[in-house]
Amino acid sequence: MKTEDAEKKYGDIIHLPHHVSSVHPHMPVSDRAAQFAPFAALTGYGEVIKETARQTDERPDLSEDEKQELNYKIQLACALPGEKPEIVLTYFVQDEKKSGGACHTARGKIRRIDPDAGQIILEDGMRIRLDCVVDIEFTGQLSQSALWKSDMPME
Repeated sequence: MKTEDAEKKYGDIIHLPHHVSSVHPHMPVSDRAAQFAPFAALTGYGEVIKETARQTDERPDLSEDEKQELNYKIQLACALPGEKPEIVLTYFVQDEKKSGGACHTARGKIRRIDPDAGQIILEDGMRIRLDCVVDIEFTGQLSQSALWKSDMPME
C-alpha cells in the first residue's frame, strides 16, 4: 500500500497520539515478549523421552579363565618390584536410573588394593571396585607377552 493511499484510508486516526491507559499499568518490554513465548504443556515430558531413548549396555560376563587372568594381572601389577607399571583399567559402572550401565576406562598406576573395601586405589586417588573391573592392560615398557613369561606364581 502506498503512503498516499494510507493517508486517505487512515487519515482520521493516523496522526492521533498513542493511547495510554489510565487504568492498567504499562507492561515492561520483557513481559510483553514472554506473553508470546512457547510453553511446555507437558512439563518434564522431553526429559522422560530423552531418558527412555538413552542406551545402556549389559554388564560383561567374564568366564572363569578370564577372571583368573584378571586376578593374575592385578596381583602382578601390585607385586612387580620397583616403580609400578602404568595400566589401563576397564570397569563397568551401573546406571543409576535404569538397568545396565557402561564400561569406562581409567589410566594410572595402582597405589594399593583395599581388600576390606574391595577396591583398587590408583595413585591419583581414584577408587574402583574390584568386582567392577573387566580388563587390565599394561602400557609402556611392559608388554603382554613379557607378563606371561614372568615366573610369579598365581595364588
